[in-house]
Amino acid sequence: MGKYQAAIPYFDTTPESLFYNRRSFIQKMGLGLTAASAVSCTSSTAAQADILSEPIYRPDIFPSERNILHPLPQHAGSDLTPRRTAATHNNFYEFLPGRGGAVWKLTSDFKVDPWKIEVTGACQNPFILDLDGLFKFPHEERIYHFRCVERWAMNIPWSGFPLKKIIHLANPKPEARFIRFVTAYLPVQMPGIPRAPYYPWPYNEALRMDEAMHDLTMVVTGCYGRPLLKQHGAPVRIIVPWKYGYKSPKSVVKIEFVREKPKTFWQIQPAEYGFLSNVNPNIPHPRWSQKRSYWLGSHSWFETPIFNGYDQYVAELYPNEPRTPRRPLRRGQIAR
Repeated sequence: MGKYQAAIPYFDTTPESLFYNRRSFIQKMGLGLTAASAVSCTSSTAAQADILSEPIYRPDIFPSERNILHPLPQHAGSDLTPRRTAATHNNFYEFLPGRGGAVWKLTSDFKVDPWKIEVTGACQNPFILDLDGLFKFPHEERIYHFRCVERWAMNIPWSGFPLKKIIHLANPKPEARFIRFVTAYLPVQMPGIPRAPYYPWPYNEALRMDEAMHDLTMVVTGCYGRPLLKQHGAPVRIIVPWKYGYKSPKSVVKIEFVREKPKTFWQIQPAEYGFLSNVNPNIPHPRWSQKRSYWLGSHSWFETPIFNGYDQYVAELYPNEPRTPRRPLRRGQIAR
């Protein structure tokens, strides 16, 4: 086990067949439950099942073959975050604005099939991808270390393909220097949007072209060998493993090639988050240090590595990335 490897036990769901066999056995044995307790048991079971309820069915895609060319960073060990743990606590402000938490409880009205992604902007071949088109790209599974700006971390097996495959198909024009991602704006289906009208909806993020073209940057349609759950950003999201989690937008509906650096969702807010937002223990958040991280579900702490442990792959993209401690931002200062 590595120095900072998570020692998180795995708690999987009770197999469906076992649950129903047990229920049938109780009924046959005459151990009848009262009506009230039966309703309580059924409701509880249904709620638990919804945590891992898969919104689409693609057995031809999942599970995908694992790519081992980019192993987990050494500090992350080899343990996966339990699937239920990863599904129970999420940041998805369109459903739960202002904090992370049990997003899954608020997603029942969210419809992810059918779905379309508009690929547009400064490119020679704009097009629209539906789910069938999206799943035509050869898929693979990669285990990535994930770090939220709030300091919690996970090891997740994502399924998808490099974003550069969509970029090549779109054939961006020479003036396209950035890629902007726009996420779904569905106030009726996403209760967090009407609850937080002060945010600049729809959620949007962006990358430099060299960041978007990097082999580690993925278009993701699944995790844990299954389709993405709604709380993870179904049916399609982006993953950029060396950046804080908010740079990996969920439920993407538009990919736009642009010339000028766009203002992203969090840059329009008070200046706590910058455009680059690389994981860097030397750059503190204005309200907390980023020197340490903890495993979601266990609160076991470890030292945060620069670029989330992917230094060997991406450091050359950022020759000016701070390698010594910086002071927290003061009011009026702009984050990197």
